[in-house]
Amino acid sequence: MAKEKQKYVIGRLDVIDLPDLGVENIHAKIDTGAYRSSLHCKKVHEEEGVLYFTLHTDTGYKEYATKDWLQKVVKSSNGKAQKRYVIKTRMRIFGKNFKASISLTDRSEMKNPLLIGRKILTNKFIVDVSQKNLSYDQKKK
Repeated sequence: MAKEKQKYVIGRLDVIDLPDLGVENIHAKIDTGAYRSSLHCKKVHEEEGVLYFTLHTDTGYKEYATKDWLQKVVKSSNGKAQKRYVIKTRMRIFGKNFKASISLTDRSEMKNPLLIGRKILTNKFIVDVSQKNLSYDQKKK
């Protein structure tokens, strides 16, 4: 019988890092109802095969460019399908790096700039909605 991988208990909210983007301590909502993770971005556009986007970080706005992206049709929380740009990057949670596909969208009306969906949670995390900031609290120790 195969050995089961360790699953981390994560709360409904946490503060994580996106090391490939050089972003630390980004506030995230854990959402098992969302399939894919999504990140608040502005000025998202494609030119000649390069995807450009702007993130708000602790130090202000930072512009990014990547050739590693794709476009997916995503059903938003209001039930409407929309095309979104998706990047592949890593999330650092509990000091471990996890590969993630993250859609880029305007989440300015939302409380948390990052939504972590079940695609990255599956087989890696157990969500305890009575908890929050478990990864961040461990990082601070």
